[in-house]
Amino acid sequence: MKFFLISDNIDTQMGMRIAGIDGVVAHSKQHVEEELDKAVEDSDTAVILMTEKLVQLCHDKVYDIKLNRRRPLIVEIPDRHGNSGISASISRYIEEAIGVKL
Repeated sequence: MKFFLISDNIDTQMGMRIAGIDGVVAHSKQHVEEELDKAVEDSDTAVILMTEKLVQLCHDKVYDIKLNRRRPLIVEIPDRHGNSGISASISRYIEEAIGVKL
């Protein structure tokens, strides 16, 4: 089982490549959807990492895959310009789960 990255910038792709994760850089909705289809059909792909910009670009397709397929897992990752507030979300989840404010 492997990870696969679909990114909107070369910096994220290069960082993931250093970690041993293959991927592609895509900018148009059509190209992102084509790469997503290829990754979903690859039986070796367990996790697809996508930058938040591309998830927003193709949100209908991404959420359809998330809701209707057991595999692969699609994980939205922030890129260098990310502003998704992931850190705040994680802190809120921890606070709600164990009652400790971070």
